[in-house]
Amino acid sequence: MPRSYLKTDEARDAAEMKYLLASKIRRRKEEIRNYILERRAEIHKRIRYRRHLFQNYLSTRTSPSPTEEDLPNHVPIPSDPDWWERVVMTEFGPEDWLDKFHVTREIFLLLSTKLKPQLEQVYIQQTQQTITLEKCIAMALMRLSTSTEYCFLSELFGVPIPAVCQCVREVCEAIILLLKPIYMQLPAQHELEDNVEQFRSLWGFPHCIGVIDSLHIPVNLPAAESQDCWNPSGWHSVVLQGVVNAHGNFWDVCSGFTGSTDDMTILQSSELWTMAEKGGFCSQPPKELMGRPLGFLLLGDVGFSLQNWLLKCYPSSSNLTPQQQTFNVKLNLGLKVIEQAFQRLKARWQCLHNRNDNNVDLVSKMAVACCILHNICSVHDSPFKDEWVEALSQNECPQPKDVSTVYIDDPNAEAVRSVVCSYFEQQQQSQTFDQSPTSSPVLPVPEPPQVDSAGTT
Repeated sequence: MPRSYLKTDEARDAAEMKYLLASKIRRRKEEIRNYILERRAEIHKRIRYRRHLFQNYLSTRTSPSPTEEDLPNHVPIPSDPDWWERVVMTEFGPEDWLDKFHVTREIFLLLSTKLKPQLEQVYIQQTQQTITLEKCIAMALMRLSTSTEYCFLSELFGVPIPAVCQCVREVCEAIILLLKPIYMQLPAQHELEDNVEQFRSLWGFPHCIGVIDSLHIPVNLPAAESQDCWNPSGWHSVVLQGVVNAHGNFWDVCSGFTGSTDDMTILQSSELWTMAEKGGFCSQPPKELMGRPLGFLLLGDVGFSLQNWLLKCYPSSSNLTPQQQTFNVKLNLGLKVIEQAFQRLKARWQCLHNRNDNNVDLVSKMAVACCILHNICSVHDSPFKDEWVEALSQNECPQPKDVSTVYIDDPNAEAVRSVVCSYFEQQQQSQTFDQSPTSSPVLPVPEPPQVDSAGTT
């Protein structure tokens, strides 16, 4: 090949390489410029937010404090609601919504649409003003998710403290009234059968439709109201009883009992007990397990009494049979479902693990509303941050330990528990057989040699 052609090819390759490098440099410069602009916008947004808080702080320091005589007629209202109207609604990104409200903007808009029939706006009689539905929901979400003080919410949203309290209460009541029938209700017959299949496939427990347990919510109450709120761990609480499916979503809750109330008393006072005692957990026709008709089952800890529809572990003893020990292992594994559900519930809705200054009635409504919001976030795949779980470690109120119930077990329930024990034993034997080494292959038997009439082979 002539030398002139080689030089031409090299020049062309060099020109292509120069063009590619120039293109990459331009793209990189564009990326850097966009990043700088985004970062600058974020910094300016934070500066405006802090300036807003600082101005509110100065206004509260310079304005005279109202006297007790002035309180019924005058409630100080912060003068700058700019943060909500301009910053949140126009500049907040996905991470901002998760940080401040622990939900996505899409779920916030969903709540605004669903709650509108009940709360188009909230009228505050004390100040004779109306607050938009969106602002009410935002204040309630921030209170539920971050446990922000009412006085800070008042400054942040530019509304008086009584208005914040009223908005939180009315939003919680609206969530329970309008969204509970959609996102949390007692399962129908076909839904119970679906729960059974999910528990069997995910957790290996047969005929199970849910796991039940209780959560103690810390409260600060006046001495006159707190006598019955002492729990076994020595702090005041309100109790939430919940039942979850195999995916950790609540399908029944009961709240409002004081911390001194034991788990079994709460259960017997709930609609769940009435439903179970009236045969609501018996499928039609009954499903069989190990050749015996068996109703649907709930799993619970030692705080509950043994029922033919509610199973708990065998008491710890050196006399337990291997089958009973296996049963305990399987049931404790199933209890992990509600332990994880309560952890995620408290992590996203931190009002449930920080001391709450509201009265028992409102704390109860807030707890039920949080369970419904937990289901909504699960159904719509709202992101969950691990850092929310880390905040639980700072809680100074550890959950009370499970205490064995003093209630008498149902004498017919032991037969049900024995059937489930036999099921696990059969499962183990089947797995042992499947995992055993295969027998030696059968070699073909050689045919006998053919012998002719002369006696030769």
